[in-house]
Amino acid sequence: MLKIIILLLIVSCAQNTKKTLSYDSELTGYEYPFTVETYKFTSQRKELKMRYGDLGNKKAKKIAVLLHGKNFSGYYWDRIADELVKKNYRVIIPDQIGFGKSTKPESYQYSFQQLAYNTQGLIDSLDIENYTLVGHSMGGMLAIHMAYMSKKVEKVVLVDPIGLEDYLKYVEYKDPQFFFQNEINKSVEAFRKYQKKNYYDGKWSDEYEKLLTPFKGWKNGGDWELIAWNNALTYGPIFQNEIISLIPRLRVPVKLILGTRDRTGPGRGWKKDGVTKKLGQYQDLGKKIKKLNPKRVELIELPGLGHMPQFEDYARFEKVFYPLF
Repeated sequence: MLKIIILLLIVSCAQNTKKTLSYDSELTGYEYPFTVETYKFTSQRKELKMRYGDLGNKKAKKIAVLLHGKNFSGYYWDRIADELVKKNYRVIIPDQIGFGKSTKPESYQYSFQQLAYNTQGLIDSLDIENYTLVGHSMGGMLAIHMAYMSKKVEKVVLVDPIGLEDYLKYVEYKDPQFFFQNEINKSVEAFRKYQKKNYYDGKWSDEYEKLLTPFKGWKNGGDWELIAWNNALTYGPIFQNEIISLIPRLRVPVKLILGTRDRTGPGRGWKKDGVTKKLGQYQDLGKKIKKLNPKRVELIELPGLGHMPQFEDYARFEKVFYPLF
């Protein structure tokens, strides 16, 4: 009997010492693979904090700014950032307001113009004159807006950006409340299932699982409602701030890297009546985008890869990515 009691005590102690993963809205306790700095500024009558990484030699002549996608933040750029530093780049990795370790406002009028303005403010605060933009997924849409708005952008490198079609031409407008209901009820299992299907061709690995760590901690934390609301609000720019009309007006080189298996098509679940167009056909979209500005856009296709080529097959990705720098 005594042995059973001791065994039960050991099991109980082990369970109590195993802490539940939990993060607040700014991911306190979650360590990024680089030192996190803070840029404080006022926007829309709010005091905000944009977190960012600043890697490499601060006197480097070459600067790269890496813009994250919708379902991530700056932490997933570490391997690419390290390689760019080896190529003598200073690398800036911001978490946009509403994402990662940056402020999640109770309310904010999100637009790519606003996010571009915020990010340029950060860059100006670092006394950076000219830079290359790298944007993945939603970060690609932001990169196009920044390149259109700022004369300091020298080059744009896009990795499977969304926005290669004007979604509101084909899908119904949705109130942020619609997106909030989807976000607040989203489970870790559902998020994993979505990424496995849409990003990695039905495959999964420990590396992919690590990218879910912030989401897991947020779901267990006390700020999930605020985080879900910001997640909902940041869908607005994707549908309202198209980039198709901007691409022909760009006057800087645009390197467009596309995994041709990518099928990311925001809004495909609520198309307008009568719309039969298939969204997210990346094997065709790249060619169409190049025609919009053939002198500036260089298309680099990665056959058989999806929305995350930098993770799905890094060996193939690096062969086309780093020669651009």
